[in-house]
Amino acid sequence: MTTTVPPDSVARSARAAPPGTLALAWRLASSRPRLMLVNFVVWALVHALPVFAGVLFKGIFDALAAGAAATTSPWTFLALALSVDAARIGILGAGVWVFSSYWAQLVLTMRRNLLAYLLTAPGVRRLPDSPSEAISRFRDDVDDIAQYIENWVDFWGLAIFGVVALTIMFRIDPLMTGLILVPLLLTLVLTNVLRPTIRRVRRALREATGRVTDFVGETFQAVQTVQGAGSEASMVRAFARLGDVRRRAAIRDALLAEVFKNVNDNMVHLATGVILLVGAGAMQRGTFTVGDFALFVTFLPRLTGTVSFLGAMLVQHKRTGVAFERLDGLLDGAGPEVVVADADLHLQGEVPEFTDPRPPRVPLAELRVESLSVRHADGVPAVHDASFALRRGGFTVVTGAVGSGKSTLVKAVIGLLPIDSGTVRWNGEVVADPASWFVPPRSAYTGQVPRLFSDTLRENVVQGRRDGDRALPTAVRLAVLEHDLAHLDRGLDTEVGTRGVKLSGGQVQRSAAARMFLRDADLLVFDDLSSALDVETERELWRRLFEERADATCLVVSHRRAALERADQVLLMDGGRIVARGTLHEVLLRSPQMAALWGDADGRHEVAAAAVVG
Repeated sequence: MTTTVPPDSVARSARAAPPGTLALAWRLASSRPRLMLVNFVVWALVHALPVFAGVLFKGIFDALAAGAAATTSPWTFLALALSVDAARIGILGAGVWVFSSYWAQLVLTMRRNLLAYLLTAPGVRRLPDSPSEAISRFRDDVDDIAQYIENWVDFWGLAIFGVVALTIMFRIDPLMTGLILVPLLLTLVLTNVLRPTIRRVRRALREATGRVTDFVGETFQAVQTVQGAGSEASMVRAFARLGDVRRRAAIRDALLAEVFKNVNDNMVHLATGVILLVGAGAMQRGTFTVGDFALFVTFLPRLTGTVSFLGAMLVQHKRTGVAFERLDGLLDGAGPEVVVADADLHLQGEVPEFTDPRPPRVPLAELRVESLSVRHADGVPAVHDASFALRRGGFTVVTGAVGSGKSTLVKAVIGLLPIDSGTVRWNGEVVADPASWFVPPRSAYTGQVPRLFSDTLRENVVQGRRDGDRALPTAVRLAVLEHDLAHLDRGLDTEVGTRGVKLSGGQVQRSAAARMFLRDADLLVFDDLSSALDVETERELWRRLFEERADATCLVVSHRRAALERADQVLLMDGGRIVARGTLHEVLLRSPQMAALWGDADGRHEVAAAAVVG
């Protein structure tokens, strides 16, 4: 990867501006063409059929006013009106069923695409915020987009009703129809004026909700820490402050929605008043019948509701734009097109056979890192021009003081952090995308703070692997876990609790190590694995690994003697640079800093080196 920026960043910078909200929504809606068409037709009928009801009500009242002179009985019109209503109820039931399926598939598609990208896309994939905030985006922002598409499903039927109803009303009385339209159009004008406010208020609410969700999630994960520090009261106050911010944001959002609702409701009353005032005079002149009045009154609430719907749809359009932006942020700028891409959900027919996603094994002969540089997220340099090589079966330890860049270097090599410049080669071939390359069976990684799931110890180690139970005893033995299992209530079937809270720190680290050993990877990367292990347990772990996996290549971040004594190569880091390399004996001889780390701070590193050789 001889580039100045990671490949995913290059792709993002080169791509064109993303499509607009409407184009993205259409792309998603049309991904299910049959369901989309069926929904449009069914809901067009549901919303357009009231036109016939209004015309039939006009016929009823005109027939009653005409009395015996009426050409058609009012009972005929009444029977037809009831038939239209019965048909509309049946179509409405079918509409609910087909739209439920459509909604579910749209939402599943978006969430599937989000999850698939976060798990499998090339390049470094990091959540921009906490997992709790990511869940908020998965839930709320996806629902906002689906709600917008639902608006378009309703739009066509309401548009047909509005055009036909206004045409009929205009032919009866153009002046009255024009007067009725004036207050209704004011609603659209008000909506357009308040668009920037709508967008800002919705964004503020989403961000405030995300902060509350984030705080709750972090608090649940740190209950013991909070209790140990006696910080319950301050945590409650902090939660109250976040809740107050969210409450104010929710009130502003709800207030804006209520303003629109009240304006629209008042437009109904205003338009009805216009009909009463203007219609009374027209009826006296004989140009406006009782049936015409019934038709106008029947159409008016639905017309007002249609205009209200259009105003709310404009509001939802802005909210959907915010939702796409937030989801694009979750994808680290990959583009909202990823969210709406078509995907087979396999909801019907046979479920396809499981395909092993692991890449083919490429046995490691040599891993070479050349001139690697890394920057922190804020742009501050973290690793400068690091170069080293690992050969098959080697044991390399990266050591140094706290903050020297050890973990950053290792994470960048295996693709957990973006590389600013430099090259990573596997058997001489440039690794273009370390994040996708350094996975089992090529590589396995255990971090400083291993993550366990709220499940049994067995599932945390196996993680659904089909042949996991067969290889499990070896992994447990390599991780020096067998004695711990004997003291757990249910052995491997013991529930470990949230993030392994029921286990000790050492047990958590060795459980993660067992999970890594189970992958049988060529390259094993340990980031300070031994920080919670006692000396004897750590020595035993390395001894067993050397005996049973002699061909495994290890890259280890550690300052502990048990690891350093095993190393055939030590990389000493300081200030983000590799300042010394070689065997432990060689580095101790050349570096007073290494001697200090080893425990000989007065500079008599020759003595320490002699002790190691001996």
